[in-house]
Amino acid sequence: MNNTGLVLIADDDRAIRTVLSQALIRAGFQTRSTGTCSTLYRWIEEGEGDAVITDVMMPDGDSLDMLPTMKRRRPKLPFIVMSAQNTVMTAIRAAEAGAYEYLPKPFDLQELIAHVRKAMSGSQTSGDTGAEMREDPQPMVGRSPAMQDVYRVMARLMNTDLTVMITGESGTGKELVARALHDYGKRKTGPFVAVNMAAIPRELIESELFGHEKGAFTGAVSKTSGKFEQAQGGTLFLDEIGDMPSEAQTRLLRVLQEGEFTSIGGAGAKKTNVRIIAATHQDLRSLTREGLFREDLYYRLNVAPIRIPPVRERLDDIPDLARTFLRDMTAEGLPRKTISKSAIEALKAHSWPGNVRELQNLMKRLAVLCPDELIDKSAVEAEVALQDSPVADISKNNTDLSDVLEMHLKQYFTNHGDSLPAPGLYQRILREVEYPLITLSLAATRGNQLKTADMLGLNRNTLRKKIRELDIPVERRKK
Repeated sequence: MNNTGLVLIADDDRAIRTVLSQALIRAGFQTRSTGTCSTLYRWIEEGEGDAVITDVMMPDGDSLDMLPTMKRRRPKLPFIVMSAQNTVMTAIRAAEAGAYEYLPKPFDLQELIAHVRKAMSGSQTSGDTGAEMREDPQPMVGRSPAMQDVYRVMARLMNTDLTVMITGESGTGKELVARALHDYGKRKTGPFVAVNMAAIPRELIESELFGHEKGAFTGAVSKTSGKFEQAQGGTLFLDEIGDMPSEAQTRLLRVLQEGEFTSIGGAGAKKTNVRIIAATHQDLRSLTREGLFREDLYYRLNVAPIRIPPVRERLDDIPDLARTFLRDMTAEGLPRKTISKSAIEALKAHSWPGNVRELQNLMKRLAVLCPDELIDKSAVEAEVALQDSPVADISKNNTDLSDVLEMHLKQYFTNHGDSLPAPGLYQRILREVEYPLITLSLAATRGNQLKTADMLGLNRNTLRKKIRELDIPVERRKK
């Protein structure tokens, strides 16, 4: 394929310039390369080049600082930005400066060539150049390839109003992504309102979202605004959207279709001006097949999907994450701690079922409980072992039932952190204990409810009631 276009390459590393030039020439392009921003700027002023590939940090300056000026000189010239500073802020800066594409180093040569071809075809996808950069701390941490993919998608979505669906396991940081999309987007001056569908009683969700008028239902003693009204001009983050009941799904779909809502008991429709970001750890496609989630609502919400990788897919980010958490805890008044390389390797060896939240909680415990300033491998292994203690091995360790339950609950709280399903946790734990207890007791008595009730110390009618409530299958077995 003969592309014939001239690609300007700017990178202070001669080896990278050579590799890029050779690859582009083989692909049919012409190239010209330099190791300074000033030379690149002069070439652009002179009208040279049909596309630009540039590193960020150059000996004589930061190319992203100069990019808006160069874009004003040559508005249609596409810039592909490369950087070894692989953070979300680099991706955001590139998008805000008007870069056509951002590629973290190391990059795939074939991917870069494909971007050059697309850029020269005129398929501009650059972001809004009018936003101002903010000098806030990094909203997200991670330099792994998996997180780079997330950053690049986020950078493209920052200054749009597209509805976003964030998916990922519990504890991966879905709300952090939602907040970053808001805080660095064009709605950053508006409110960010978050609501967790799993934390609200099902019968109150519609009122929580859309508000209600005085007297709309029993207990509605005054008019109350809902989350849609509170988020006007900003972003509404609907966390755990898979737990939304069907009636509320229907109303939400209407809001997304018509751009207006009606409060409970209200007479007139209210226009809405919010960006919707939804998140879930569930497989919504499976829920739609089971009839538990509206398919039309799924497609309305899944306009721009972002998948957050679990920690096991980004183990190289663990050092940065661990040190960031320790630094943050020092700022909160906890003792200053550092962590050894061997301790980092011990962290990498863990499976992290609770993801980033589990790692954060572990580092908090280490910051408080570790007596030394340096957290070593043995301290990490001891805490991880406590988390991973097997619940079932009771007889071997002479463990009391209360100790086993305590270990189970510690793991539960570690994995869920601040996102516990509330209210109703007490009843949920009771149900989780009662179901196996009654099921195994019935099995031990071969389904004899009288003997089971006597063994458990329950009234027979109470046992029958619990069997019905817990939907426990009962089969009377012959001896």
